[in-house]
Amino acid sequence: MKRTAKDLVYGYRPELALSGADAPLPPIETWPNQYRGYEIRIEHPEFTSVCPKTKLPDFGVLTLSYEPDRLCLELKSFKYYLLGYRNMGIFYENAVNRILKDVVKAARPRWAELEGSFTTRGGMRSVVTARYGAKRLARGH
Repeated sequence: MKRTAKDLVYGYRPELALSGADAPLPPIETWPNQYRGYEIRIEHPEFTSVCPKTKLPDFGVLTLSYEPDRLCLELKSFKYYLLGYRNMGIFYENAVNRILKDVVKAARPRWAELEGSFTTRGGMRSVVTARYGAKRLARGH
């Protein structure tokens, strides 16, 4: 099948799915957890990235919930990590899954869930949820 110039600009290409998959990002730092059996929820209401297909910005709200084990996320480094997506071409489905993977790698939580709720585009709104481990009931301190 011959591709036209229009296909190259507007059409989906399989390599777009890999966009941003291994782009370098600032490190996520951690600090030692002092307690057990509680949940942390971090909301980032200004997440932005760039659609690799259209090159238009994507906007969303990220909500990370996790139960720390030995480490907690250091928020300033996590903020700078998320800012690394600002000009990155990545589908938001992939961004949510990569962020969760990187959080798990850095903090090794008992469980974690990341929800990305993205701004309506073309009359459709997407909510992407990725999970690690099994959420448990709090066991007390």
